[in-house]
Amino acid sequence: MEGERAVGQFLERLRESGYHVFHDVIGTDFNIDHVLIGPAGVFTIETKTWSKPLKGEARVICEGDSLRVGALKPDRNPIIQAKAQAAWLKQLLSASTGKAYTARAVLLFPGWYVEQGRGTTREVWVLEPKALPAFLGKEPTVLEKENIALASFHLSRFVREEERRRAAL
Repeated sequence: MEGERAVGQFLERLRESGYHVFHDVIGTDFNIDHVLIGPAGVFTIETKTWSKPLKGEARVICEGDSLRVGALKPDRNPIIQAKAQAAWLKQLLSASTGKAYTARAVLLFPGWYVEQGRGTTREVWVLEPKALPAFLGKEPTVLEKENIALASFHLSRFVREEERRRAAL
């Protein structure tokens, strides 16, 4: 929880670069830690704040669609989780706005050194949070202000409706 909060505070700085930031977006039986909507597009952010090993390096190695965290391979692959969240958000925004939005998955490991191994694609960004602004800065502008506003409006409306629904339970 604290890791997500720290990442959330870090992401808030991206508002200065034209990004709308959403935290803890509740989906069907899951949540998305953070969502960014801005000039470089729509991004789902999954935060993994795992304990560092007592011995050895605090290193995450991304190779294709698999990860090694320290010396271990996670039981549940967070890349699959991140892709599923992005697919869900893409469908939600497209259905709600009537426009074809794409959503990209980002997996953040605060405090870990992240190494991109062989077979790594740009489909899911696996990063230390401080690297995210540079990655976003290298992306072309794919959303103009009116489409950023439209997607943000529809996502904020979904979030409010979901909060009301949960409060009524």
